[in-house]
Amino acid sequence: MISTHHEVDAFDDPRMTEVSFREDRNTMRRFDSIVPTAGKEGSDIMFNLYKGRGLAVFHLRRRFSRNERRGEIRGYQGMVDGGDNVKEADWNQVSDIIQKGGTIIGSARCADFRTPEGRLKAAYNLISRGIGNIVCIGGDGTLTGANQFRKDWPDLVKSLLESQKITEQQAEASPNIQIVGLVGSIDNDFCGTDMTIGTDSALQRIIESIDAVVATAQSHQRAFVVEVMGRHCGYLALVAALASEADFCFIPEWPAPSNWPEVLCKKLHEMRSEGQRLNIIIVAEGALDREGQPITAEKVKDVIKNTLHYDTRVTVLGHVQRGGAPSAFDRLLGSRMGAEAVLALMEMDNESEPCVISIDGNQMVRVPLMQCVERTQQVQKAMADKDWETAVKLRGRSFQRNLETYKLLTKLRMVEKDNLSEGHHFNVAVMNVGAPSGGMNAAVRSFVRMGLYHQCKVYGIEDSFEGLANGSFREFKWGDVTNWVMYGGSFLGTQKSLPTDKTIGKIAEQLKKFNIQALLLVGGFEAYHSTLILSRYREKFPELRIPMCIIPCTISNNVPGTSLSLGSDTAVNEICSMIDKIKQSATGTKRRVFIIETMGGYCGYLATLSALASGADNAYIFEESFTVEDIVEDVRVISAKMERGVKRYLIVRNECADKNLTTDFVQKLFESEGAGEFSTRVNVLGHAQQGGSPTPFDRNMGTKLAARALEYLITQIKEYRQEDGGVNANTPDTATLLGLMGRKVVFTPVEELAEETDFKHRLPSSQWWLKLRPLLRILAKHRDTYYTEAEEEAVEGETEAPDTHVV
Repeated sequence: MISTHHEVDAFDDPRMTEVSFREDRNTMRRFDSIVPTAGKEGSDIMFNLYKGRGLAVFHLRRRFSRNERRGEIRGYQGMVDGGDNVKEADWNQVSDIIQKGGTIIGSARCADFRTPEGRLKAAYNLISRGIGNIVCIGGDGTLTGANQFRKDWPDLVKSLLESQKITEQQAEASPNIQIVGLVGSIDNDFCGTDMTIGTDSALQRIIESIDAVVATAQSHQRAFVVEVMGRHCGYLALVAALASEADFCFIPEWPAPSNWPEVLCKKLHEMRSEGQRLNIIIVAEGALDREGQPITAEKVKDVIKNTLHYDTRVTVLGHVQRGGAPSAFDRLLGSRMGAEAVLALMEMDNESEPCVISIDGNQMVRVPLMQCVERTQQVQKAMADKDWETAVKLRGRSFQRNLETYKLLTKLRMVEKDNLSEGHHFNVAVMNVGAPSGGMNAAVRSFVRMGLYHQCKVYGIEDSFEGLANGSFREFKWGDVTNWVMYGGSFLGTQKSLPTDKTIGKIAEQLKKFNIQALLLVGGFEAYHSTLILSRYREKFPELRIPMCIIPCTISNNVPGTSLSLGSDTAVNEICSMIDKIKQSATGTKRRVFIIETMGGYCGYLATLSALASGADNAYIFEESFTVEDIVEDVRVISAKMERGVKRYLIVRNECADKNLTTDFVQKLFESEGAGEFSTRVNVLGHAQQGGSPTPFDRNMGTKLAARALEYLITQIKEYRQEDGGVNANTPDTATLLGLMGRKVVFTPVEELAEETDFKHRLPSSQWWLKLRPLLRILAKHRDTYYTEAEEEAVEGETEAPDTHVV
């Protein structure tokens, strides 16, 4: 399926000039909204966002000789049919659609495009309108079709010229067509990208549904079999199983053994025997057993009902998974990919190969289109050949890690002999530090179960360092953390207090008392700062010479050593949800400006990302100082937009953006300078941003990071273990922070991070998301310069990351 989308012109505003593309002195490619550059005839760019819905509403043109913008309606079918299916689009037509589901220009499967005659019609319709560049969004079928279209293009042009349907001038102006692909598929079944547009939104719907089902299942002691989409790819089912603590999961890539009914019923019976009141089984619609026989939700229900006599129900989510407002991640992913698609097309020449804009870790990359398609097809062939191990391997290391983590976390018993612990029984502890944040409980659950699996005795420390100093230790068993993943907050209890000279001795004493050999801290800036303090007391207190690791978990995303903190995805989604409601409240009213204040301390991450994901017009943050003159300029922009029919304007302000230019001051200035042209309202979102159920991403990220941290800590215990059983870890690499840096998950010593930390404002010296602020301004019709994020990459160069999104 393909959808091609309305081109949008960022320069209807007379105060702005054409976008140009050039190499600056640092050889960084960019959009520059100040210096105009001539472009060749006939190269409008068409584009639609499958699940981000109009997120990259950028200036998608290089056609400067005629001011025309085109957009395809109904995908390839619209391209073949032509006529009114190719319409001119302007800025306002794609405004205020970022929060809407579906696709505003439609999409359709097209049998005609598979034939040479159909592609000939499509070529004529494009050439007659001077269109030479296409951005295609869809799956491997869509992108394969686009590549074939590009290969056929010279022959198609020749045929049209010979039949005199086009002129020689048109043929000369259209020697090639350039293709850039964006993958839109809720199944996340395309190789070459960690996430496809739409996957995260589908996961949101699935998890919301399962969470609702869990409440019913607990009340009635039922088993629920939930069927999710995924005919050829089990990604949705697998990640949903991790994020919902499902008891069993059936996916196409890793079929169940032929005796799966016996295995399933034995496990469910054992779990009920240990006191569990419910069971959740997730079935991908394309699930198979090892013999290639389909496993349906109804078949699973019948097995449970007939064997165990449990009250069992089936829930088929169907197309509910495709519906609803897009998640914040999909909005941001679409925006970033859309911008990169434009830059990629502007760089292409006649020799350029089609590429796919992908996300690898936290990094945008450009991957050769056909390499991605071929690898995706190899997965399908491996599955057809029942070569399951190859199929899983070809899905990528992230998929493999998901599968491995699922297998470990759903076991009921520890292994008798574990290769990692080598038969030793270590004592490890976990605690939460700082403000509560989505994903904290998921990380603790994963750490506990992985620790038990690897023969460890696992303690949870309640109420942060106060509890640690007072000896509030709780030994965990496997079932103690059941159903923790779905809840926000912190079941262990969390506080912002740091270790002090008065408490450090008590902390060391309690660590010695319980013979703690490694410590995991899950929290925000306080967790990072506390670990730094503890590591600096090691010379004085030998009990602190244990491996320590931090999983950054804070909605503010202000911890150095990671581009993304656990909990920030949940917070941005909560903010976007509230902003969507605020925008809707103004529908049909007079002209109105909303000033929305977010949390985040001095860090402008929440303000910037939520502004970009909600279609806001500007974001005021501490990292980029602003003045009264800047606010007055915004008032002028607002007035100019409202003269053209805009009735609503959104400003997002970080709570500590400026101590003098407060939210109330900004409101009064807007009212004064607006001179009655619009009304102004303030919305302080407050602690609602810390609430809500954790998103699937935060649940999954917390689960996988905690599993990785546990393995790393056990490795260090063994390395620094003394003959008497004690641990003497006193090197910088034994006090680390586990974070996502670009395209890798890395452990960084806290002493190194201290050198790049502003402790006064609790900020890292470098923050990747600041490079997205020009995109925010450009999409809101401000002047700015946007640099490319993408790197060239072959599809084989995958890295292992926790299904990363950029949120």
